[in-house]
Amino acid sequence: MPPRNAPRRGQGPPRGGGGPARGGGAGVEAYLLSTLRTIGVRRPGFGTGGKHVQTIVNAFPVEVPDEAIIHYDAIIPDRLPARLNMQLYGRLQAMVPAFKSAVYDTKKNIYSINPLPLGPNDAASFDVTLEQDGPPSGRPPKVYQFKVTKVAEINTELLHRFIAGQQSLDNSVFTAIMAFNVVIRMRPNEKHPFNVRSFFVPQGKRPIGNGIELWHGYFQSVRPSQNKMYINLDIATGVMYKDGRLIDLCLEFFGRPNPNPNMLSPQRGFPDRERHRLQRFLTGVRVITKHGGRTRAHVIKKVTTEGANARMFTTREGQTLSVANYFKTTLGKALQFPDIVCVEVGSGAVMPLELCSVPPGQIMRKQIPAEKTSEVVDFARLKPPQRLDTIRQGLQLLQYGQSEYVRSFGMNVTETPMTVKARILEAPVLKYGEGSRQNTIKPANGQWNMRDKKFFVPKSVKQWVIVVYESDRRFPLNVAQDMATAFRDGASSVGMKIEELHPLIFYENGQGNIGEQLRNAGKACYNAKKVGPDLIVVVLPEGGNQIYTAVKHFGDVTMGVVTQCLKSQKCNRAKMQYWANVMLKLNAKLGGINNILQASVALRDPNNPTIVMGADVNHPAPGAEGRPSFATLVGSIDDTTALYTAECRAQEGRVEMIQDLQRCARLQLASTQVQKRSRPPTRLIFYRDGVSEGQFQQVLDNELPKIKSALYVQIFIKLPLLKPASLADACQEMKMNPKITLIVVGKRHHIRMFPTSPADADNSENCQAGTTIDEGLGHPTEFDYYQLTHGGLLGTSRPAHYSVIYDDNKFSADAIQELSFALCHVYARSTRSVSIPAPVYYADIVCSRAKNHYTPGGDVDLSETGTQVSNLEDQAAAIRQAYRPLHANMANRMYFM
Repeated sequence: MPPRNAPRRGQGPPRGGGGPARGGGAGVEAYLLSTLRTIGVRRPGFGTGGKHVQTIVNAFPVEVPDEAIIHYDAIIPDRLPARLNMQLYGRLQAMVPAFKSAVYDTKKNIYSINPLPLGPNDAASFDVTLEQDGPPSGRPPKVYQFKVTKVAEINTELLHRFIAGQQSLDNSVFTAIMAFNVVIRMRPNEKHPFNVRSFFVPQGKRPIGNGIELWHGYFQSVRPSQNKMYINLDIATGVMYKDGRLIDLCLEFFGRPNPNPNMLSPQRGFPDRERHRLQRFLTGVRVITKHGGRTRAHVIKKVTTEGANARMFTTREGQTLSVANYFKTTLGKALQFPDIVCVEVGSGAVMPLELCSVPPGQIMRKQIPAEKTSEVVDFARLKPPQRLDTIRQGLQLLQYGQSEYVRSFGMNVTETPMTVKARILEAPVLKYGEGSRQNTIKPANGQWNMRDKKFFVPKSVKQWVIVVYESDRRFPLNVAQDMATAFRDGASSVGMKIEELHPLIFYENGQGNIGEQLRNAGKACYNAKKVGPDLIVVVLPEGGNQIYTAVKHFGDVTMGVVTQCLKSQKCNRAKMQYWANVMLKLNAKLGGINNILQASVALRDPNNPTIVMGADVNHPAPGAEGRPSFATLVGSIDDTTALYTAECRAQEGRVEMIQDLQRCARLQLASTQVQKRSRPPTRLIFYRDGVSEGQFQQVLDNELPKIKSALYVQIFIKLPLLKPASLADACQEMKMNPKITLIVVGKRHHIRMFPTSPADADNSENCQAGTTIDEGLGHPTEFDYYQLTHGGLLGTSRPAHYSVIYDDNKFSADAIQELSFALCHVYARSTRSVSIPAPVYYADIVCSRAKNHYTPGGDVDLSETGTQVSNLEDQAAAIRQAYRPLHANMANRMYFM
């Protein structure tokens, strides 16, 4: 069947398909709506508040056909990487021309508009070989069996009904969307390195050291919206292994100047810990060898503990040889570096580094080194106009109209990005404390400052000490004393009081026992002042991350004392703005309140006191086996929703659902009851970060019941003697039965907003803070929206995607959008609104600080090469058990600021 253009479709209701006849008018439409099943909450309507504007989004409308799509199962018994699967499918297309217009997802699905020639049983097996598998030593190339079986025919009319709001998201709709995604990705995946949703090109690549280089790329995804389908097209960044000689890659990985290959020799002191690091970096890398007249591809499995001279093996003839001697015989010349480590490949063969080369375009699927993160961000950063231009260039590169796959499936892509309705919400009014020149302010473009403002509830420090880990040459005593004076002045400027004028100052060695040093400083303070310190200020040297971790472990876990770390280069002769920023953190840690939302905000409704919670799960880096995930729940404990406490747990690695959520929620509710609220809360708003759309049902099935159970258990714990006849009686007795709203906050998406007019942009050329889109871009039936809540700095700002998946409170769209926007303004350690609501941000911070709960220098090492245990389950259990809880003194404090 020749390629053809897609049939033209209007934007009105789709043509007839299954379901009731349409002759009943409004009555039938009402019936259809009543039968719809949704995972999340049905959209209550679109928001209306704010200034109405038009906004460009990086979404391109795509028309999809009404014709059925045939779905086939594709099975290759060998477990192969996606790249090889794609190569095998290319060979199958060459063998059987009917497959040339069918698309393959590189795993197990093939989609076609036309039936494939599989015989009467709709199933067939094809023997396929790879071209590069030339016959080594006269043996035939390896044969891979490609088994194809018809699964079903996908009725795309159901997809049209879904985007018109007349059909539930069932398996047919979901599979149709998947099929169209495979269609648009097929052509670039044939030509370029790719991951699940993105492909990458070498033009403009940038080496960043440590054997890594960055490639530009493009992300693309077909998504449903209201009465339309669109392709979300965005730029992407690929982190690649640098191509070339493997020995050069290994040397560059360690990043040492003028490296000598013999540094990789175990005989010359190459540490096993460094070998583990190198092995973690190289595992899975594809290398090419050329010797003996053959070119072979291999995948690295491990790095040997011995050099080629010391690594022995037995040949097929029974002869025992070293790897170095074997290759000397094979190549007719000796290895140049026979003492350095080798690599063991998938077949079990051992290859000297100097005989291997790394082909280009291999994606590094491991965590980026922390010191390289800023370079990756800088490489990807583009201002909004440049980003939109680059996206348009990507559209030209993709050439959807020229793709034989897109054409054969009858898809038609509009090459102009969508312009949609948006609204810029008004910023909430923030209230500061007594003594402020202006105690209420309305932020402009998501920012304000602390000039002439006092904290709403400032805290005091009676006694404090300073511990300096910088050398006294770089940070002499007079500088430390001047810093102490500036610290007190900074506190006074925002309403705080530091009572001790002359704190004790100690100089310590960062290589020593940090906990013992801080304990001794506290003892010295008690002996001299007859009272222990409320606060320990620590001055850190450059690169003092390990000292910081030990300080936080001592303060948050061991002793329960507030600590404030300062970088020596920044606090020396710092300006007042610096100290104001420090006090934002310190006041919150001490239990103070920096500012609150004015009572007019829906969140501060006196008739509906509200608990706000934020939850997140942080997973180990790719390739970090046997490491736990960390789950955090943060909750507000006062009427102002400004004070929060946190519960953090180590749990099974890569499990997204929070396993100990019920207990965490109970402890949060107990903290809420400890505070003297004006009235018991009637609403619980739960923001959940980090879950994908495919996990919404798991949250409803797994986490929502735990939140409800925590409420009920907490109620009954408080009523041991009253013996209420029912849960309703218990709730009435406790005056505590808040209605729950559960909102998922998504950050890992690729929707971006671009202002159509300079009047609607901020100084960074981004859309203004408060820009909200729910109409024309969101889900066809469910309650979701995109909201940009922070002012731009560098690059293009990313909005958050909010999905309301449970709502006992029956919020309107305006109420939820206003409430979430307001919560982005109460992040305590900033005078800028942030990109997600403060409790979610706090949960993310607590997760990232989980390493502070492990004893410094203890048995557990969370670094890449630490805690090497043969049994990964034992390793994971040991790490979880070693996690130490927060000190009781910190339980009701925002220690994580």
